Amino acid sequence: MKRVISTNSAPAAIGPYSQAIETNGMIFLSGMLPIDPSTGNIIPGSVKEQTTQIFNNIETVLIAAGAGMDNIVKTTVFLEDMSLFGEMNEVYASRFTGTFPARSAFAVKALPKNALVEIEVIAVK
Repeated sequence: MKRVISTNSAPAAIGPYSQAIETNGMIFLSGMLPIDPSTGNIIPGSVKEQTTQIFNNIETVLIAAGAGMDNIVKTTVFLEDMSLFGEMNEVYASRFTGTFPARSAFAVKALPKNALVEIEVIAVK
């Protein structure tokens, strides 16, 4: 059985996908972009500002699923360029307490809406 997780407090899906799916105690979040949910637009600014917005969106979706940041076990970070890794990593590290989740990070050719970063997560309840 799978349950669709959706909240108006996070950016709406911009395609045929769900914000998150919960199944068997696991929560799979779609890749989150640095979109301001009140405007539907990518926030302007540096990768630090965009990463902060992404984690705000991730946390909002996790709360809607009855979970939180401590439930994250795996993240995948997509960067417009690996030169942005250090600044992204500063924000990333500040959003977790205790044990960090497993992580992969990649530079990609381009991201939707010309974002600098996109992050997807898997969490467990």
